[in-house]
Amino acid sequence: MQIIEEKASNLQKIINVLSGGGLVIFPCETVYGAAVDATNPLAVKKLSVYKQRPLGKPYSIMLPNQKEAEKYVELNDTAKKLYRQFLPGPVTVVSKVRAGLTKNGLAAGVASELGTVGVRIPNYKFLLQLLFKYGKPLTATSANASYKKRPYKIDDILENVSGKQKQLIDLIIDAGELPHNEPSTVIDTTLDDPTVLRQGEVVFSDQDTILSRSEDETKNCGKELWQKYDKYLGQRAVVFALVGPMGVGKTQFTKGLAKAMGVVEEVVSPTFNLEISYSSPGLGASLDHFDAWRLQDGAELENLGLSGKIHDKSVLVVEWADRVADTIRKYNEEAVLVWVKLGYGKGENERTISWGVTS
Repeated sequence: MQIIEEKASNLQKIINVLSGGGLVIFPCETVYGAAVDATNPLAVKKLSVYKQRPLGKPYSIMLPNQKEAEKYVELNDTAKKLYRQFLPGPVTVVSKVRAGLTKNGLAAGVASELGTVGVRIPNYKFLLQLLFKYGKPLTATSANASYKKRPYKIDDILENVSGKQKQLIDLIIDAGELPHNEPSTVIDTTLDDPTVLRQGEVVFSDQDTILSRSEDETKNCGKELWQKYDKYLGQRAVVFALVGPMGVGKTQFTKGLAKAMGVVEEVVSPTFNLEISYSSPGLGASLDHFDAWRLQDGAELENLGLSGKIHDKSVLVVEWADRVADTIRKYNEEAVLVWVKLGYGKGENERTISWGVTS
């Protein structure tokens, strides 16, 4: 493992390492990332071992501009609009892999099982220079091992990985401590209606705030939101993180979500049980309902089996999610995190519901 400075005279050294299948730690406008050649199968396997990556979890790729991106993905009108508005920048746009992509294509394990891949065009001058000069896509993933501290400086990485993981790092580009920005926002554009998979530095709202005037309308909102994310069932865990004061309808929202999933059991508040699991026979899945109101910290949520349910690609609802937000966000690479805000409206029975926004 060698540590070098971020300067133009080191570009060729970095390229030599990448060309040889090496793993490079790099700075960008969000956090330190881990890059390998996304077309090199052995390099991608090496990265997965370093990241302790769950099987089937895809990587995003970095490219210097839209022209290069279109060699690897098919951009619909929604994607093109996002490219124009936000790229280069801290936004990852998920698109379908270009049909017939074989020669010099992406290595196995980069694209998802659905044939999609996220593309990042970083707003970081040194990194763009590297991408232009290298001429092939690099992986775009944070440099921390899964579920570890966000890496804003090199020590954040080296102090939180094992000796075996350190041995997998070939080169580190040290740019000092980075600004503490959020990770990139991830948006799926493979359907006509774009879906926010992870909120980051750029905040998107999937839909304007909905006004609910009754418990039934709040339940219906839960039903509709499930239909927006049900395509990820069995592919990734889906976590509905509910935020809002007492009495705004978090459990009513969950009841609607459960009904849309085909849960036949009566959904009740898990305030005293802390966690209740409901089965969905038709989907062959479960809905795990957590209440964080009485939890002291995120460690207690972990003790309830959060990690295992994420690994099992379950559907989870966490009420009072703002109390354990840091713990939930640890899984933002493995799960689809849907932040739902519920609040009081002007009328006695009115509730406002919005989602896709950071809490």
